[in-house]
Amino acid sequence: MYLVDPSSLPSDLWGVVQSTMQLLHHGLLCLTAYLASANVFLDDSNGVRGVSAQYLLGLGIADITGPVVETNMMGYASLSQVDTGLHLRQRSRAWIIADASNSSNRIVFINADIAMGDTGVRRSVVSALSSQYPDLYNNENIALVSTHQHSGVGGYLEDLLPQITALGYVKETADAIVAGTVLAVQRAHNNLAPGKLSLGNTTIVDGNLNRSPSAYLANPAEERARYQYDQDKDMTLLRFDDESGNARGFLSFFAVHGTSIYENNTLVSSDNKGMAAHLYEAMIEPDAMPGNNTFVAGFTQSNVGDTSPNTLGAFCESPGQPWDGQPCEFEHSTCGNKTEDCHGRGPGFMISDFESNKIIGQRQVNGAKAIMSQTLPALTGPVNYVHTYMNMSFRQFTLPDGTTAQTCPPAMGFSFAGGTTDGPGAFDFIQGDNSSTPQNPFWEIVKGAVTPLPPQEQIDCQSPKPILLNTGYAHFPYEWSPNTVDIQMLRIGNFVMLIMPGELTTMAGRRIREAVRAKLISEGVIGDDAYVVVAGPANTYAHYVATREEYGVQRYEGASTIFGPYTLEAYIDKYTSLVSFLADNATGKPASDPAPVDQTSKAITLRTPVVFDETGIGHKFGDVLTDVRTSSPYKAGEAVIATFVGANPRNNLRLEQTFLSVDQLANGQWKPVRSDSHPSTTYQWTRTSTIIGTSTVNITWIVEDGTPAGTYRLTYFGDSKPIIGSITPFVGHSSNFTISS
Repeated sequence: MYLVDPSSLPSDLWGVVQSTMQLLHHGLLCLTAYLASANVFLDDSNGVRGVSAQYLLGLGIADITGPVVETNMMGYASLSQVDTGLHLRQRSRAWIIADASNSSNRIVFINADIAMGDTGVRRSVVSALSSQYPDLYNNENIALVSTHQHSGVGGYLEDLLPQITALGYVKETADAIVAGTVLAVQRAHNNLAPGKLSLGNTTIVDGNLNRSPSAYLANPAEERARYQYDQDKDMTLLRFDDESGNARGFLSFFAVHGTSIYENNTLVSSDNKGMAAHLYEAMIEPDAMPGNNTFVAGFTQSNVGDTSPNTLGAFCESPGQPWDGQPCEFEHSTCGNKTEDCHGRGPGFMISDFESNKIIGQRQVNGAKAIMSQTLPALTGPVNYVHTYMNMSFRQFTLPDGTTAQTCPPAMGFSFAGGTTDGPGAFDFIQGDNSSTPQNPFWEIVKGAVTPLPPQEQIDCQSPKPILLNTGYAHFPYEWSPNTVDIQMLRIGNFVMLIMPGELTTMAGRRIREAVRAKLISEGVIGDDAYVVVAGPANTYAHYVATREEYGVQRYEGASTIFGPYTLEAYIDKYTSLVSFLADNATGKPASDPAPVDQTSKAITLRTPVVFDETGIGHKFGDVLTDVRTSSPYKAGEAVIATFVGANPRNNLRLEQTFLSVDQLANGQWKPVRSDSHPSTTYQWTRTSTIIGTSTVNITWIVEDGTPAGTYRLTYFGDSKPIIGSITPFVGHSSNFTISS
């Protein structure tokens, strides 16, 4: 990796970077995956056996939070969304399942609080684990799945396109994700013990909304008639018990975008699935600090492509205009023919997006609680897995009707820049634009300055998508988008997880689940009780997977289906061709295309390092500038706030630690009762002078209902960097304050 000053770059490269930053103010990245298997229910009449099975089970959790300030956030692709502090730490959670009769047959499922999986991050995780545990963990049996949250630290993906708004590759972010993920797996490995698995599901009606209903309606009417909703409302849950039947954790699958927290937020968080995990784990172990819990709750993403947590719908926020407060236009999600004012509203809209985030998290918690409270059918059978690489550029294959189809090199359509109702785009791009004459012909003229103009072969292949960014032909300074993706499936008994490298829409997820399930049954791999779920975006981020009909509409999801109209069919063809490798006594490995080449060695960053920290005249680090209230007690719902002389938190990410604590005085001793991983606390850093290196830190604690009366204080943990010398830790304390009952 190289630190590069913009002035040292070739003018053409810096021009590309600047142009693309503005162009991509929106339209970059949003989600994938999905959950339960269609038309399969978990009762004895449908063949899921109630006989207990024996496995070796391990569960682990670790901190993966990167730099919480001065770093672009990942998900909305907004250049202005640079983090300024912390709401909730990001974590990786890991589950290991091994066959007790042959423990070399094992899988590792990682659910990380990141926006999407990445080839470079996964490569590093696999390398570390396979070196430490040879013959146990390898490239085939490790799945790196994301929660697809949009409020985490960015810059960790190795392809150029998602790096642009982060000003290049951010090694600190990638290193934190890798280190924490490896630690989570190590912890899971160290607590492997005999246990039992069981499987259940429930319905969460109010947990998601289809943000592109007009595209969904393009699917055949007879197909849509098979389903009650235009979203999958099922939550599937895999329960982990010890030998005595005591719950150790679970892994759940439910499709809802990690966009409860809006684009204007600058506090690092883990959105609704990270919130759900925190709420459930805290409910089980209320006295454990977050991250120190032994019960591990997994809220995994599924076929998330067209889902939204903003369940009130999308409305125009256009003060002074006649359409202000009205629902956005249906076909294109516009207000006055522009996308910028069309915003989705979460269930806590009248309070805040953080309240919406908590509500959507709690609804997933409620679903998981409902399943965990039942007596679930046991899961039995072998543990198996299959993995291969597939190059998607001009890949030809045969459709079920005997005709030949092909995928394309990656490309983004004009509606990609139109964004979504969760994060609307900019300029004059709109969703649902599949015209060869877009609203503003200017972009047709200048798009060739950003990426190479597409040849006719690419234009024909991607049709009817009008190409805005021809990323598959952009190789300077390194690859802009992936051409090769991970194809992976994990099996435990009759339960199969499709680990997907993109964000499948609702109907795309239904189709691939159904196709894989049918093939598992027809080839005798699993009986009629086969149960299939989708998990992703995982391993590699290959953007979206829309159905062919949705692709023709060219809303955001279709425009972001980078490999062309036959992307879903290509995945179905490949995944179904691999089911025989999941059979009980399967041997050998499938043929594979070459693995993607490591790009981190070429990576560029325009971020500057921390130079130095200074306190200002008459102060020392950790001094209190604005103190808490001491004249009267605080009550539940009030905000306790203190401001300290600070230092840049990039000096020490404090992984597995905290930047703050709320301490309670008990028996003459101070005991920490809250950390920066509690949703009731926030840590905010402000640079007050770049020239002299001064900064401040605000610590806020919203007193929760039920907080015991007593004496408390706020503590700030920081690390300062001098011009010459070593980084030095320091601690600051507020005055003591009281909480009344």
